[in-house]
Amino acid sequence: MKFRSDPRQIRGSLAPVVTPFTDDGAVDLEGLRRLVRWQIDAGSHGISLGGSTGEPGAQSVAERIAAMAAASEVIADRVPFLPGTGSAKLAETMELTAAARELGADAALVITPYYARPTQEALYRWYAAVAQEFPDLPLVVYNVPSRTAVDIEPATVARLFRDFDNIVGIKETTKDFEHFSRTFHACGPDLLMWSGIELLCLPLLSLGGAGFVSALANIAPTAVARMYTLWEEGDHAAARDLHYRLHPLVDLLFVETNPAPAKWVLKDAGLLASGHVRAPLIEPTESGLSAIRALRAAGEDLLDFSAADIAVAGAEVGS
Repeated sequence: MKFRSDPRQIRGSLAPVVTPFTDDGAVDLEGLRRLVRWQIDAGSHGISLGGSTGEPGAQSVAERIAAMAAASEVIADRVPFLPGTGSAKLAETMELTAAARELGADAALVITPYYARPTQEALYRWYAAVAQEFPDLPLVVYNVPSRTAVDIEPATVARLFRDFDNIVGIKETTKDFEHFSRTFHACGPDLLMWSGIELLCLPLLSLGGAGFVSALANIAPTAVARMYTLWEEGDHAAARDLHYRLHPLVDLLFVETNPAPAKWVLKDAGLLASGHVRAPLIEPTESGLSAIRALRAAGEDLLDFSAADIAVAGAEVGS
């Protein structure tokens, strides 16, 4: 809540933390607390929760609210908190957003409603309804057409940005980089924009982006945060070098459906008790694991799993 009054402070690498489950599929709230604590210690500039990487569609509203509460306790205003509160149902979106506000979120990340494929006018009315219900809470539009089957157009974003003071930005998770530029052109430079596409995180900063909400931060938080810092400090060559060195770990994330590969890596490192993903996802197959291991080896120097981290996490996992 500390950053709610000035959302322009919500910048840098906002780690979209996975939702840990036990082997039998229950939400592991203590595991989530460990991950959030580790992310902050590793240098992530903020914490997100409940986006695509968090498997929100496989959780109940009550489970998602409990996860927000657990994360908020650990964050304790040290860094910005941007939980995902969207759903395919407006009533659920309202309930989740209300909970985020009460739990001290600095802004809410609201995904475009999935499956229904609403028109642009319908999308405008959807976000208008949320904005009018929560005028004191900054809202971030979450555009991820590969998951939702709908793409919010730059003109619609601009209309919302113009009409509602609390709609402050957008997380763009589309590989169409022209979309980033056209959205900025339509809205102006005051729009906050974060990339959700790993290999477009650094390029977005050249357009004036506020940072990124990258799944890669789940396994390489220090490196992802450093890439942002290097760019902001003007060391563009070093930032580009880091961008390219991260390629193998980006490829690792998508060997099979995200977040299954990341969860496997976290479990193998001792930071998760289980790599369980809920149906319809499955844990990596044998062929997938072969590719994951090879890519992990190629990017090993950028992983943040020091012996001390593993020892501490391992002891906690076994406790």
